[in-house]
Amino acid sequence: MSSTAVLRPGIALGRYPQREDLRDGWLDRAASSLAGFVRQRAYGRSPGHEEFLSRVNSEASDLSALTNQQIRDRVPELRRRLYSEGLKEELVAQVFAVAREIAERLLKMRPFDVQLLGGRVMLEGKVAEMETGEGKTLTATLPACAAALAGIPVHIVTVNDFLVMRDAAWMKPLNAFLGLTVGTITEGMSPEARRSAYACDITYCTNKQLVFDYLKDRLMLGQEARHLHLQIEGLHAEYPRTSRLLLRGLCFVIVDEADSVLVDEARTPLIISNVGDTAHEKQIYTEAVTMARQLTSELDFSIRMRERDVDLTERGKRHAAELAEPYGGVWIGPRRREELIRRALSALYLFQRDKQYLVRGGKVQIVDEYTGRVMADRSWERGLHQMIEAKEGCPITGQQETLARISYQRFFRRYLRIAGMTGTAREVARELWSVYRLPVVTIPTNRPVRRRRVPDQVYATAEAKWAAVVDTLRQLHAEGRPVLVGTRSVSASEHLSELLKAADLPHQVLNARQDQEEAEVIANAGSRGRITVATNMAGRGTDIRLGPDVAGLGGLHVLATERHDARRIDRQLFGRGGRQGDPGSFQAIVSLEDEIVHEYFGGHAMRLRKLIRRKDKLVPRWLGGQMVAVAQRTAERLHARTRRELLRIDDHLSDLLAFTGRPE
Repeated sequence: MSSTAVLRPGIALGRYPQREDLRDGWLDRAASSLAGFVRQRAYGRSPGHEEFLSRVNSEASDLSALTNQQIRDRVPELRRRLYSEGLKEELVAQVFAVAREIAERLLKMRPFDVQLLGGRVMLEGKVAEMETGEGKTLTATLPACAAALAGIPVHIVTVNDFLVMRDAAWMKPLNAFLGLTVGTITEGMSPEARRSAYACDITYCTNKQLVFDYLKDRLMLGQEARHLHLQIEGLHAEYPRTSRLLLRGLCFVIVDEADSVLVDEARTPLIISNVGDTAHEKQIYTEAVTMARQLTSELDFSIRMRERDVDLTERGKRHAAELAEPYGGVWIGPRRREELIRRALSALYLFQRDKQYLVRGGKVQIVDEYTGRVMADRSWERGLHQMIEAKEGCPITGQQETLARISYQRFFRRYLRIAGMTGTAREVARELWSVYRLPVVTIPTNRPVRRRRVPDQVYATAEAKWAAVVDTLRQLHAEGRPVLVGTRSVSASEHLSELLKAADLPHQVLNARQDQEEAEVIANAGSRGRITVATNMAGRGTDIRLGPDVAGLGGLHVLATERHDARRIDRQLFGRGGRQGDPGSFQAIVSLEDEIVHEYFGGHAMRLRKLIRRKDKLVPRWLGGQMVAVAQRTAERLHARTRRELLRIDDHLSDLLAFTGRPE
């Protein structure tokens, strides 16, 4: 089977296996990006899949007449052959056939042909693009079982602890039948428990936990991590470092929601840090915010929303010097002073409460802009987090001293083989290939898609938009249709909730404040007459099943109240309806005052709003749609450039640290 990296059977017996960092020049990256585009256009599907499916179905037909025990008796020989011969197509087909038959008997779920195809694609080291509701959890189990039976440690990465525990428990009967051990990594586990979980054949974990555990291993190995040196240490040391490592290396990883993890979250580096003695710095943050509040927008500073940056004007620099004069100390130097003031201005004007962060229990907690989930143990770097704490009047935590750092891009490229699955990957196929050498293969749906698009509506003002949203929900609720409403921020979801209360429309709200009830709320979103207001992709990974008689009413209607920075995120939201051939529909009702339009068009959007004379403030469809589309494409290019820059900086820092002898 084809592969982007050599993946040997029995690899668990070797040293800490991982792939060396790729280092491409700009010409290589440009060529790779073009190659990714050509590959995606040339073939979006895996070649030879009909022959593979025929082989699996033939094997499964032979197994159908056998008892469970008779099938179980065949597994040891299959495992021995996989371990010695590798992932040959003939052997993989046998594994898939066994898994298909046993899944039907034990889990009451028989993998469809498209799921078998998706599993084969992932085992080859590719991203399987599968529609929402096509059964990606079961699909991922197929390649995981095949690789694990060959003695290859498998990591299955998903987006939160709930899905880690749910998916592992869900698939446990199948894995146990094949004699495979399954481990789970969640928040708060001890090092011993983590080491035990990673020692299992298949380990379910979140991307954040996995990367931090890897960084801990790198810190444990320190400067001298050569294989021979570690072997010698193991002969004489009572507790050698190799016995204290958490992972067994980076062999094979299957990434659920691959576009979210490998692309969206790639803009943020992962850092292990210590809190130093920063009593003096806490006072500086408070002083910086105090001075920044006294500066005047446009006169003293300008805000570049698209670049999310702040610039001080010459007048602002002089004003800052005057304000800082009484404080002395670090405020004397102009370079340090202006940098601190700029960071304080960013905290005040670029980061909004209930949008980029929440304040709970006196602590500032970051909200993931793509998933709407709280990332309670993360903080912004270079003093920004402390500036926001000072802005909100929270106790100021110490600034973190970096011990180890890596980006998702560099981390996942170190796996010997990486695979993934998601409902939306074709838009970033070029980037997945150029960064990770990951081809994208579109898997056909098991049943024809019956999802219907309702024309978008663009309004001149946010007030008119929300009024239209409430009217639409009132109409659909009267019909008995369930509606899932997507918002971009906590504050937007709560604003809509207040409007719905005023309109006497019963509804459920799911945002970062209700993250514990996420799966239950989303699972019930298909009930008759249910209105569910959710931030972005909250509940991702949980199917929305239609209640009785709902299909006859038209199924679930998905309504977006604001376009996202990436078209993929909109598609992810819309894909929540119309699963597995169910009827459904989707629509976007947005305004020219939405963040993405305002950031790009600014004053032009404001002037256009004044020209709209219609009483309902509805913008002509061709004009409003074009403005939103241009703003989205611009935002996508900006974020892609940010990810490329982060990878370049990360590689540069790695080179510098390697020169000093440090591993990361």
